[in-house]
Amino acid sequence: MSREAVATPLPGEATMWTASGLVDMRWRLGIAVAFVVALAMLLHWFAPARAPDPISIDLAAARHGPLPVSNGSTTPTLPDPASLMPLPAEEARLSNAAVTAVAIVEMPQPDRVATPFVLEGLPPDSQDRARDCLAAAAWYEAGDDPSGERAVVQVVLNRARHPAFAASVCGVVFQGSDRRTGCQFTFTCDGSLDARHPAAAVWARARAIAGAALAGAVDARVGWATHYHADYVVPRWRDQMDKLATVGVHAFYRWRGGWGRHAAFRRVPGEFGAEPHENALASLSLAHAAGSSLGQLQFARLDEGDLGDDAVAGGVRTELFAPHRNGNADMAAGRTPADIAHDAPTRKDLIASDADHIGLLLDPAMPPGRYAIAALEACGHRPRCMVTGRRRGQEGSALAFLYRRDRGGSGEGAWWDCRLTPRLDAAQCLPAAAARERLLAW
Repeated sequence: MSREAVATPLPGEATMWTASGLVDMRWRLGIAVAFVVALAMLLHWFAPARAPDPISIDLAAARHGPLPVSNGSTTPTLPDPASLMPLPAEEARLSNAAVTAVAIVEMPQPDRVATPFVLEGLPPDSQDRARDCLAAAAWYEAGDDPSGERAVVQVVLNRARHPAFAASVCGVVFQGSDRRTGCQFTFTCDGSLDARHPAAAVWARARAIAGAALAGAVDARVGWATHYHADYVVPRWRDQMDKLATVGVHAFYRWRGGWGRHAAFRRVPGEFGAEPHENALASLSLAHAAGSSLGQLQFARLDEGDLGDDAVAGGVRTELFAPHRNGNADMAAGRTPADIAHDAPTRKDLIASDADHIGLLLDPAMPPGRYAIAALEACGHRPRCMVTGRRRGQEGSALAFLYRRDRGGSGEGAWWDCRLTPRLDAAQCLPAAAARERLLAW
């Protein structure tokens, strides 16, 4: 039997082949790894951006002090509005957006919407102080945003009914303002009342919103809310309350449990005492200035019957003038607050007056919208009043403006000569001669 010859490699050859194979394998493995890394980087770079996860914050662990009582006979502890989580504004907005509001429509009927708040039984000057405190809260908290102002006003009135808060409108607004921290509305203690003031028209609008609320208007969107905060902050109390709504940049809340239910809001407006004078509002409000040295000096001529009397607009009493800082010098020069604010008419502009009819000379440079403000100021509290206005220097010409009020009959309205001062709404233009005569006839 023959045997096949088997080739046996030399020892050196086997060793050389193994080393060469390892080197080749390492190169291949390195290239593969580099490819995988490069592919992963490309996928990372070109992948669609993922929305950031909502920020979760343990507010209960972060809270300073005891939790507020939400049931039982003890009124709940008022949280410190200045106690905030240290978060950047954008993170705060993401966190606040992740909080789900409770469904007001699923609540029992009495808990859904606050009942109308009608302030009755107080002297007129006390009602005026309540209105101006409410208007100040509306404007300083929400700015010139009527929607936001109405929501803030509703919170103030809800608080006035709740035993945890002061028992008056002004008391609620200025609660804690005597302290450097802990004021319930920050504008009352952070210097805002001195640093910034609303324009006359803006202030009049805030007063109208406040007056309507004190006459029973309700903002159903925020229910019985007693707290709110801006969306760019996260208060430590946030997650201890039920979120009800978001209006503009503010989120609104109520206490959980019995203190957030309608039965807890047991005060009624008729039980309120006189509204306090708030000297901090003296530069904005005659009603508050009347009890201060500022009022005795700067508004003395108004008390003597000048044309800057309280005005009435849509059933809401309001003095339409803007604040000013140089009262002493202006009074020495014989100027009233209304003159200083928007050059309101003074006695030299009064060209005719009887019980029902007032004739005014109007400055041609005055914005046409101010004609109505001047008319309201001139009529004051009269339930029946007519103001006819002609431009200064054009006394013999046709009417430039007409305001007519008859609370017991035809209501009130204002009309302009649209040839002189065009209006966007044609219904505000003085009609032709025959119809105009009917307006002028009482």
